Amino acid sequence: MLDLLPPLFVRTGMFGMSEFKAGYITSVFFEITIRGRRRWFTGFCDLSDPQSPHAMREAIIACESQLPETMTREEKLEAIWADTHPDFRGTAGSADPGAWPAEHRGKRTILVNAGGHGTVLKLLEDLTDEEIEEKLRRGKPSTGA
Repeated sequence: MLDLLPPLFVRTGMFGMSEFKAGYITSVFFEITIRGRRRWFTGFCDLSDPQSPHAMREAIIACESQLPETMTREEKLEAIWADTHPDFRGTAGSADPGAWPAEHRGKRTILVNAGGHGTVLKLLEDLTDEEIEEKLRRGKPSTGA
């Protein structure tokens, strides 16, 4: 029928695929909770080293839970994009191409609270340092605020 193989191993929060890619290299899937959110990752591990899946898990956690002070502006923008609910982000011009200048079409946008102007759509790359810090300080998915 589908010829699915059972997982090679199953451990708390991770499992490895039965098919090896080369030698002892196989895909490993992880479920990791970071900042109170369950997230899923995949990577390739060399199972000739029994600690390889745990080392990859720790590397993912270290990378994904960096403190904002140690992140570059680009890393901060990526974190904001990843933490923003899809209902509150998009690409410029996807709904109405005429609403954005040609040079901005296809760039990532996000809803931000513009104070007295309400919630507005803004290019992710145009967020001010204050808006970036505000969104990172919350540490939770954006609701457009």
